Amino acid sequence: IWAAAGFLVIDLTGIDLTALAVFSGAFGLAIGFGLQKTFGNLIAGMILLMDKSIKPGDVIVIADQAGQSTFGQIRKIGVRAVSLVTRDQKEYLIPNENLMINQVENWSYSSRQVRIQIPVGVSYDADMDLAERLMLEAAHSADRVLANPAPKVWMKGFGASSVDFIIHCWIEDPEEGIGNVQSSVLMALWKLFKTHDIEVPFAQQDVHLRQSEPLDRIIAALERQP
Repeated sequence: IWAAAGFLVIDLTGIDLTALAVFSGAFGLAIGFGLQKTFGNLIAGMILLMDKSIKPGDVIVIADQAGQSTFGQIRKIGVRAVSLVTRDQKEYLIPNENLMINQVENWSYSSRQVRIQIPVGVSYDADMDLAERLMLEAAHSADRVLANPAPKVWMKGFGASSVDFIIHCWIEDPEEGIGNVQSSVLMALWKLFKTHDIEVPFAQQDVHLRQSEPLDRIIAALERQP
């Protein structure tokens, strides 16, 4: 009623409604473009809350358009953005729309168990069976490593200076991070290797010198020195 009365008064006073329509259309278009991202994030947040593919408490890894990855635990899903807390307690506010258009790794979507891969290299002269048993012992010694599924050791290949293995172990609390588990396993393995005289090789290179007169003079001078 009030709207009809307003239009009637405008018409009676002789104001051209065509100009008002053009102005209101332009104004509405500007508002639409300005709020496009806002409404996009709002709709994306509603979709995330409804399908529950990402929910508070999940541990995710999200990649941005530059290829950089962010790892953390979701604290809450808001109207505009998702609050993501990293291991160093930095809180990122990621627009909801980014979670819809970018690739997201959810480490706790259907299961909280996460497999960790720890590469290890041993010398070619080492006892491979003993090295494998020590790797399993080191993996079992870490507090957060699960007994079931049990840790496993795979031989990956023959490297330039070492035989390469990978220790596979599982955890069920990814929000606590994986770097500390890797550190615990490697520290225990280092002590076991030292005890059983198993060498962890480092990269080595052989240098071959071609025969030449300047080189012969240098060698002869060095041999004459007492």
